[in-house]
Amino acid sequence: MLRDAQLRVTKPRLAVLAAVDRLPHADTETLIDAVREALPDVSHQAVYDSLHTMTERGILRRIKPAGSVARYETRVGDNHHHLVCRSCGAVVDVDCAVGETVCLTPSDAHGFRIDEAEVVFWGLCPQCAAVPGLSAR
Repeated sequence: MLRDAQLRVTKPRLAVLAAVDRLPHADTETLIDAVREALPDVSHQAVYDSLHTMTERGILRRIKPAGSVARYETRVGDNHHHLVCRSCGAVVDVDCAVGETVCLTPSDAHGFRIDEAEVVFWGLCPQCAAVPGLSAR
């Protein structure tokens, strides 16, 4: 995968890729901790650089739900969206809408060359929804 993207295969990159694959939707700090389990001496900068480079090359996808820190996943190249819990912040993948779909094509692009449309569904995950008195808003 790294070689296909014309990237050198390094221990930090392999460890970052493995961590993102094992912990989909994890934030940078969580990924740094996970990478350090495999490579205790890896620097913050090496992890940041790896995340940036692999995102730029299409190996990873960076998502940033409103009010949240950036999160990363290895699921790239498809049209999937995310469900985000308003209470605990859990993020899960949801495949493209079926039936009457949401608008993913603007009526007027105003000259933009659009390369991505983002849909985020917000609510409460099953665990948070089961908490008495906890509401989505």
